[in-house]
Amino acid sequence: MKACLISAPMTGSGKTTVTLGLLAALRKRGIAVQPFKVGPDFIDTGLHEIAAGVESHNLDGWMLSREANEWLFARATAGKEVAVIEGMMGLYDGIDGKSASGSAAEMAGWLDVPVILVIDAHPLARTAGAIVHGLRQFDPGIKICGIIFNRVAGEGHYRILADAVIGTPVLGWLPFDASIEIPERHLGLYTAQEALTVARIAAIGEFFQKHINIDGLLNVLSSRTLPAPIPENAPALRKRVALAHDKAFSFYYHANRFELERAGARIIEFSPLRDAHMPEADFLYIGGGYPELYRNELEANVSMRESVRRFIESGKRFYAECGGLMYLAESIDGAQMAGILPAKIEMTGQLVDFGYCEITTKFPSILGPSGITARGHQFHYSRLKGIPDAPAYEVRQGSRQYPEGFLLPNGVASYIHLHFLSNPVLALNMLNS
Repeated sequence: MKACLISAPMTGSGKTTVTLGLLAALRKRGIAVQPFKVGPDFIDTGLHEIAAGVESHNLDGWMLSREANEWLFARATAGKEVAVIEGMMGLYDGIDGKSASGSAAEMAGWLDVPVILVIDAHPLARTAGAIVHGLRQFDPGIKICGIIFNRVAGEGHYRILADAVIGTPVLGWLPFDASIEIPERHLGLYTAQEALTVARIAAIGEFFQKHINIDGLLNVLSSRTLPAPIPENAPALRKRVALAHDKAFSFYYHANRFELERAGARIIEFSPLRDAHMPEADFLYIGGGYPELYRNELEANVSMRESVRRFIESGKRFYAECGGLMYLAESIDGAQMAGILPAKIEMTGQLVDFGYCEITTKFPSILGPSGITARGHQFHYSRLKGIPDAPAYEVRQGSRQYPEGFLLPNGVASYIHLHFLSNPVLALNMLNS
């Protein structure tokens, strides 16, 4: 198998465009490709899935151990020919300025994957060579195998850029083209559920193939043999997990599904927007997304809201995060929701909370006994009007510590997206609590 990590000197350089273009080009050639994203971003992984035709996974040096990242990489790439990993921010940007912790460079080193650098050439000429040289010398252990210049003014501009780079192959260049850009909304790029996004990704694939020598790019990637993932024996008695999935609820770490399946889950997807009621299930999982954009449609689907409420009030177990918490609240900006949680949701128009989080359970719950720890991330533009009587978690977020989350006898609802691979007991405890 061949693999590469797409990175850049800074955010906004075109990593997502190059990643989507490469994924679409490889898929068109009939190459079995597996995408990944470094960091907690859900939107990029959704875009990858459209381009590659398979689920994309989040690798993360802060939420997950090195061993967990290596396991997930090996598990997801089984049977694939090429792995394409999109980095986050700049190549060496991570948790702090003192180490590579949490950075794309750290992940490239852990997985022994070479880096293709995307350089935004719009404001640059010969200085591009100095940037490449500096990135190579900053950590000589990171293998930079090629350069792609983005937003190049023309052939003359490209020649200056290419002549300035010494010792690293230049794989090609992309001109500026506004027609292939994916519009942004408050949480970043449009999600994979948008019709416009699908058309733009198809255009990005054609654009990339027109300007980049795909064979030359593949030739700079060395082949490697991955260790076979450990065989998994699913329990004989499988629990049915109803998982909300539509354009209102599409933000999930796909590894969480792996973990639930390993613990004995049979996942059944349903749509709180379109379906009349929940499927027959033992456990309910509602992830994040944009319920605020579809609050009127969610309110209008009265039979679904009543179905969810009956399920939870019957004592069956549930787990809800971010958008799921919002759906289980009384209302979102006045639109009626499921009414399980004694709180209303108010959209603010500005970022309320953002960042990596480590949680410790304050009381026994479906996650396990008190004192269970796990890591995750939150990013939301809404706030609660109503305080939990018994918060589910004590949260450490940077230098902050605070209580958070609703704890019910049969479930937990929180703004925080937990990565189940951050603690291997989470999925088992949820299904068997």
